[in-house]
Amino acid sequence: MNTKFDWRTLLISPDVSLVDAVEQLDRGAKRILIVVDETDSLLGTLTDGDVRRALIRRIDLKTPVSMVMNTSPRCATVKWSRTRLLSFMEQTDLLQLPILDEQNKVINICFLYDLLKRPRVDNPVCIMAGGFGTRLKPLTDSCPKPMLKVGDKPILEIILDRFIAAGFWNFYISTHYMADMIKDYFGDGKERDIQIRYLNESDPLGTAGALSLLPAAEIQSPLILMNGDLLTNLDFLSLLSEHESMTADLTICLRQYEQQIPFGVVNTEAGWVRSIVEKPIHKYHVNAGIYVIEPQVLSRIATGQRIDMPTLVSELLEDNKPVGYFEVNEDWLDIGRLDDFQRAQKLMMESFSDL
Repeated sequence: MNTKFDWRTLLISPDVSLVDAVEQLDRGAKRILIVVDETDSLLGTLTDGDVRRALIRRIDLKTPVSMVMNTSPRCATVKWSRTRLLSFMEQTDLLQLPILDEQNKVINICFLYDLLKRPRVDNPVCIMAGGFGTRLKPLTDSCPKPMLKVGDKPILEIILDRFIAAGFWNFYISTHYMADMIKDYFGDGKERDIQIRYLNESDPLGTAGALSLLPAAEIQSPLILMNGDLLTNLDFLSLLSEHESMTADLTICLRQYEQQIPFGVVNTEAGWVRSIVEKPIHKYHVNAGIYVIEPQVLSRIATGQRIDMPTLVSELLEDNKPVGYFEVNEDWLDIGRLDDFQRAQKLMMESFSDL
């Protein structure tokens, strides 16, 4: 993959002078600067048009950009899909759009040119679709979990469509339970202008064991592995880019999980109460079920070996191999239980309606 443009070079402090901002605009060649505070929270934007208007008004070039920036710029949230971004930017004639997280911090900049490009990403994608879906019974008595419909599409089709929209075309799907239903629905992928090959588990091999069935000689670039029961708007290209920049053997996607203690927690020491915190919220990073794996890692898995991904990750760490992480800030839902399945229907209408 080509190295992506470093959008952070377009961030600027509000106290920078207009003349220095003009030089930064020229270096960035993107016709925009994003004005942020010390925490990267959005304050405004400065475009070449803002600069021209300032010059027409004969504003001193030593004036800080905070005096001439647009304090109410259009922006998007991390949850917006590619289709929504493209539609909004075309309707508003925008060439650039800041992307914000829930705390109003700038986490990326979207460029119309990048959205209009149709990438072709050769990295293979392996989707694990062989589970029994026991916790979703009775829905899975006659249908494998990845083929349960969310809205009017099977979960697995939604996952594939997300990857295809990002430019991926080379897919492997691991199957076991009701495998024929999956194969009959998707075939070899030619109708979608993609390639699908199946990894048939005669016995369940765990979340990593199916990787031993891959044609190792054909896996020449980092592979994305994803559970087949997830809904997410994750930017897969950003995930790959981050993985490659870390030079990790494996990158694991993480999701922040919050757990509130329903009582006041008392901290004690040496027989004395030191503090009391009422109903504290603890935050954890949990496994999001998505990984990027270097080809050499696959050789660690013996053909037909039953092994789960947490075990594989632990083995890499024990051997002092570099394991990175990528935090998922976008929509993410693990459809493991019946209540999750109901939540998925709502999420589909809110965040995946463009599919």
